[in-house]
Amino acid sequence: MRSDYIPITSPLDEETVARLRAGDRVSITGVLYTARDASHRRITAALDRGEKAPFDFAGHTLYYMGPSPAHPGQVIGSAGPTTSGRMDAYTPRLIAAGLRAMIGKGSRSREVKEAIKKYKAVYLAATGGAGALIARSIKKAEVIAYEDLGTEAIVRLEVEDFPAIVVNDIYGGDLYEEGKARYQA
Repeated sequence: MRSDYIPITSPLDEETVARLRAGDRVSITGVLYTARDASHRRITAALDRGEKAPFDFAGHTLYYMGPSPAHPGQVIGSAGPTTSGRMDAYTPRLIAAGLRAMIGKGSRSREVKEAIKKYKAVYLAATGGAGALIARSIKKAEVIAYEDLGTEAIVRLEVEDFPAIVVNDIYGGDLYEEGKARYQA
């Protein structure tokens, strides 16, 4: 881990989230879950029917990871982020259910940013195009739900020194908006 990264452990507690600010670089160790469009639809449909989600969201982090079939002898294949905005319709509901962090790429909707502030969560970005490098931080990968969805199944990842940067924090900080403002002067 580089010395300018803040080490954090997932699942995250409220104190960790409270100390993070937009622009902070973090190095995550612990458990992440992958989820994309199709799995988000299934999770929210289950919650709407009063059923349990495939895992308890309390404190956990979802990684919006692109398709990543493993090659022989590897834990996982390329593990790059996918566009987060596709999950925005479902995300406030999951944050309200206890989801503490999300990792992806691209900006989030106003509704997601409001849920981040209200429920004390954080949105992180991983570097697009660096999926092979990110995969090195993944030590274990196991499908835990919706196996029939293939690359969109929910996978439990064990990670060590997973690099990300805080985009949206609980104080309304937005790294993307701050970056745009700096160059519009």
